[in-house]
Amino acid sequence: MNVPVDEGLLLSMLLKVMNAKKTLELGVFTGYSLLTTALALPADGKITAIDVDKEAYEVGLPFIQKAGVEYKINFCLSDAFTVLDDLIIKQGEEEGSFDFEFVDADKDCYMEYHKQLMKLVKVGGIIAYDNTLWFGTVAEPEENVQEFARKGRKQLLELNSFLAADDHVEPAVVSTGDGLTLCMCLC
Repeated sequence: MNVPVDEGLLLSMLLKVMNAKKTLELGVFTGYSLLTTALALPADGKITAIDVDKEAYEVGLPFIQKAGVEYKINFCLSDAFTVLDDLIIKQGEEEGSFDFEFVDADKDCYMEYHKQLMKLVKVGGIIAYDNTLWFGTVAEPEENVQEFARKGRKQLLELNSFLAADDHVEPAVVSTGDGLTLCMCLC
């Protein structure tokens, strides 16, 4: 359930190339992607990390502390929508404030997350969605998909189709891990 190492390395390189300083992470689990992000950010970089499961986050916290990057992380024990709504209100009419946003949370909510995340990301910033190939099932006819993967598959097919047609982002699907869709915000 962790982000694969190759995906973590790709995200790390991307964050460095972008000179990202302010990031948002929806879905932390045990914190591997969070650690990767924190290590890639400069000393003054900040991450807002949101998850409903503090126990899972605390599994990885000793590694984050050992790496000396805990100070970069603002962990929010909450559902994502509550925190995103608060961030949108605080931001007001200003242009987006996040350089990078990573989503590895409830797949049923990816479309709703996207609407809110677009209000928070900078023009030229990137929103990354994890698991968008969903075990390869997004390329399979539904009758060939095992029952456990059908629900997530439907939501991810909807997201992938939406992002491909959305003039507000430039998407790229990367076949690392279980699929990673990078969306550069155009406006």
